[in-house]
Amino acid sequence: MKKVFIALISGIIFGLGLSLSQMINPNKVINFLDISGDWDPSLAFVMLGALLVSFISFRLILKKPEPILEESFHLSKHSNIDKPLLVGAAIFGIGWGVSGYCPGPAVANLGTGSLEALVMVVSIYAGFFFQKWFASRTSMKHPPS
Repeated sequence: MKKVFIALISGIIFGLGLSLSQMINPNKVINFLDISGDWDPSLAFVMLGALLVSFISFRLILKKPEPILEESFHLSKHSNIDKPLLVGAAIFGIGWGVSGYCPGPAVANLGTGSLEALVMVVSIYAGFFFQKWFASRTSMKHPPS
């Protein structure tokens, strides 16, 4: 129950931060990404603030032997930059640039009743399922050696 409560509080704080910073406003995000047009650099401060808090927090938290509500930390072992990472990042960037929605803000915007946000979230999940299906098909053709 503690984990659920902490997740709820964290989600509320995250959503509040997205709303206050206007990261759930696709027009604000598109204006930030449009560096050759009507550029709005204000979201850079949101990103820099998030990076600073994350950088400091990760340094402090990872010094602990284990997390508070888990048995161990769940960190990715992958650090290589490969073709799937680059292709995925490009597709993500195209989707973000075209729609103005990143996954977190899209989910947060569901609360506003936005049809655009709903289409975006459904599309994100469609992408998840397609990638999983595609990966399973390609792994059947090329089994690991």
